[in-house]
Amino acid sequence: MQWDINSARPVYLQLIEQVQAMIISGYYKPGDKLSSVRELAAEAGVNPNTMQKALSELERTGLVYTNRTSGRFITSDESMIQKLKEQSARGQIKEFIERMKQLGYPPRETLTLITKVIQEETE
Repeated sequence: MQWDINSARPVYLQLIEQVQAMIISGYYKPGDKLSSVRELAAEAGVNPNTMQKALSELERTGLVYTNRTSGRFITSDESMIQKLKEQSARGQIKEFIERMKQLGYPPRETLTLITKVIQEETE
């Protein structure tokens, strides 16, 4: 797993976002067991306390849960994962539309351009 941590934003927030991305992309499947905090922290190159903070926040949201005797697991609630995936996609789309506006493309022209590019890709 490739972690991408930079100093521009709080590390624990980046960890949360990256674990969420791994869940919605299918890297982690519903019900998968996570590695230990220390192992994840070593992989990401961060302090274990920072990783613990990120995982605790993911538990608070319900994406991750702890089984006291077995460790941490990804939720089995596929509808929760799908909802997170859609929220993430919507955020990406809104950012893209905003960038296109900065280039001078209103939303309808952006949609036309997207449709054209998709058609070219499928030919």
